[in-house]
Amino acid sequence: MKYKYLIIFSMVALMAFFCSTTGFASILGSADSFAVLAGSTVTNTGNTTINGDIGVWAGTAYTGYGTVTQTGSQHLDDAVAQTAQGDLTTAYNGLAGMPVNTVLTGQNLAGLILTPGVYKYSSDALLSGTLLLDAQGKNNAYWVFQIGTGLTTAPNSAVQFINLGSNSGSDNGVFWQVGSAATLDTGTAFEGNILADQMIALNTGATLNGRALARIDKVTMQGNTINTGLNGGLRFEGNTIIPFGPSGPSTVPEPATLSLISLGLIGLIFKKRKIV
Repeated sequence: MKYKYLIIFSMVALMAFFCSTTGFASILGSADSFAVLAGSTVTNTGNTTINGDIGVWAGTAYTGYGTVTQTGSQHLDDAVAQTAQGDLTTAYNGLAGMPVNTVLTGQNLAGLILTPGVYKYSSDALLSGTLLLDAQGKNNAYWVFQIGTGLTTAPNSAVQFINLGSNSGSDNGVFWQVGSAATLDTGTAFEGNILADQMIALNTGATLNGRALARIDKVTMQGNTINTGLNGGLRFEGNTIIPFGPSGPSTVPEPATLSLISLGLIGLIFKKRKIV
């Protein structure tokens, strides 16, 4: 009888292993729940809508919150915000260290059509029109932009997706790792998670499908809409960020692990038959 339970236990463990590999944690860690996270101050003027948490650490100031409509929690100089800032720094450094596929230094992002990959600007990056991100029909597509200094958009600029996968881009990932400050000018419609070393400014009417995460300085808002999203495509393995691949996270254990589990199950079955 005890071998019967051992077999059942092993099968349950195998199923749990498969299930655990199908999900994935955001590379942002606990910062994932934050739509806005700042180091010193969060400020707002005008009617702003935020879907996600708002946090500040090690600063404490959050001004203009009376005209903010928020779905989420506020964490001002508390342990949750402190942990999120630590995870933000980990993600920031990890993104900065990813191998580069294409150098775009000196090129305006407007008018480009970029397939998934890692793109680098050694200094400033400018978007003065529309940038198209071509997912090539893949799920879990990701784009990483390593920007040496500042990221700036012109008024009414936009980032848009084309050729989305079967999941309509629900688990795509877009990450802007910015060496100093990021400014989204008036009317900009932006996609992705902005991880800035210093500050992030969203001017009047700019919208962000992603996150505004500033490590050291402030995040300023002026009648904006921010929705958390676009954190898929990448995960941490140890201290290294790796992609899930073009068709999503693997649901198959590595061969050595699968072989050991299978041999264990076979051994238990034969042992049971021998005893019976």
